Formats: sequence, C-alpha cells, structure tokens
Amino acid sequence: MTTSPHTNAPLLVIVGPTAVGKSTLAMQLAARYNGEVINGDSRQVYRGMEVGTAAPSDADRTTIPHHLYGIADPSDGFSLAQFLPLAAQTIKDIHDRHCLPILVGGTGQYINGLVQGWTAPQVPPNPALRERLETLLANDGVEALAKRLEVLDPTAAARIDRRNPRRVIRAIEVAEATGPTSDESRKQTPPYDTLILGLTTPSRAELHHRIDERVDKMTAEGWIEEVRSLLAKGHSGDLPALSSMGYRELVQHLAGELPLEEATRLIKVAHHRLARNQYTWFKATDPRIHWLVVGDECTKEAEALVSGWLG
Repeated sequence: MTTSPHTNAPLLVIVGPTAVGKSTLAMQLAARYNGEVINGDSRQVYRGMEVGTAAPSDADRTTIPHHLYGIADPSDGFSLAQFLPLAAQTIKDIHDRHCLPILVGGTGQYINGLVQGWTAPQVPPNPALRERLETLLANDGVEALAKRLEVLDPTAAARIDRRNPRRVIRAIEVAEATGPTSDESRKQTPPYDTLILGLTTPSRAELHHRIDERVDKMTAEGWIEEVRSLLAKGHSGDLPALSSMGYRELVQHLAGELPLEEATRLIKVAHHRLARNQYTWFKATDPRIHWLVVGDECTKEAEALVSGWLG
C-alpha cells in the first residue's frame, strides 16, 4: 500500500446495489494496493449461508484476506452494535499490517454507521417486549409498529426501513431502554480518511438482469441444499437470518408451500426491491460517493481514483 499523505488512516469503501460487482472490484483493488477486504453486508456475516448471500468463495478468500464473513451463527442473530466494534478493530489490525482496508457491501446501516462514526447502544434483547411487539405485528401490521416507534423515537422512525419489521422491533426495543436519540448524539468523529466508490449499472433493466442471473446461479450452485442443511441443523425458518430474501421463499418451497418456479420468481422480485432500497441509502446525489458505471473502463477509473487519493 502506498503511504497516504493524509493525517487519518485510509479506508476504501465500495458500495452499490446487490449483484452490481462490488466484490469483484474489491478483489481487483486489493490485489493492486495490498488490500484486505472487510464485509459490510448484514447477511454475509452468517455461517452456512454462503451460497444464498453470494459470499466470497474459498478461492477468493485464499487469494486475498477477507474479514467478518461467516462469523455468526444464524440462530444467534447479529446487529449493528456488534458490527461496529468488530469492524473498527479489523481496520486497525489491517493498518497495523501496513495494508489497505477495503470495506465492501450493500448494507447501508453498516456502511454509514462505520463511515459516519455512529455509536450503537448495547441494549440486550427483551423477550417479553419482543413477544408483545410480534403480536402487534401479527394483528395490526408493520405500520402499527412504526407508529409506536414514531412516538418513542422520531429520529429512529425517520431512519428505519419500515419494510423490515425485525429492525422496527429492534428500534423500539432500544428506544424503550434508552429513550429518544438524535443523529448527532449517535456520532463520533471517525478516525479514517475515507474514499467511497459507488458502482451502478447503465440502466435499471441491466441491474435486474444481473440480479436474475445471480439468483439462477445460486440456485444451480446448491442454494436449496444449503437451506435444507440449515433446517436439518435445527435452525428455525422463523429466524431473522432465514427470513431474509430467498431463504424465506426456499423454506416455504421445502415445506411444500411454494413451487420452485414461483419461489424463484418471488426471490428475484425481492432482490429487485432490495436494489431500490439500497439506492435510498447510497444516493446518486451524495457528494461523498464517486459513482462508477460498470463496464470496460470501470476498473481503470477506480484505480485512478484510488491512486490519486493515496498519493
């Protein structure tokens, strides 16, 4: 890694929607700049879910050091509060080896939390509260949960993805324990000199095509068998980890509730929706992000930006 002329230690970040090619670019830049890759995806932290989360292959991990992949059991869950200190320590360790940390992923909460210096409250689960909130969700839907969160913590309510009831429930749990927060109260000055590269496609149709091809590839590579194995190990299909896109539909398929063709269609639609949501976290107008269109010149453009940044 070339020594950075800046005061703070460098952190390269690669963001963008699912299936756009973030991991491939991360590998290319890691090879060029003596880098090590850090996971910034909330699903790739789970063990035994490598196929359905498109986690880096064993060959990739042998070629380039990768960190924070497959570190959590699906039954235990994983949260921002766990991710932030682990990622910070990993970045420090990489800097101590005089290498370049490259954070790559599509989970906006994880990426922004680290880059913007968020602090996450260490609030343990409250099973009794969660049971009541699950009942509220079943009876009145996620909007009832969102309204409750708005009363408890308007800042969190404005930031949370309401289409993810597990995150709304967790936000209520935290607000009940700590009271309302503000964006400023959750931030510290991050100790990094950060360059953020964003990958996008020339058109939404091309992105959808990439997503659909990836879903078909994951299915061909054993995604159904992976889900069957997780269930055989005693992991409930109701776990938050297994309620993520694709796993939920394949659990239903294995239970005889969905034909594979319909499950596959729903998985692709869900991933199209995820991509739209990711563009709300990583906006085209965000001045921090250097957007690159995937194609023949993308890697050269990325290398020019990184070389100029490192100096």
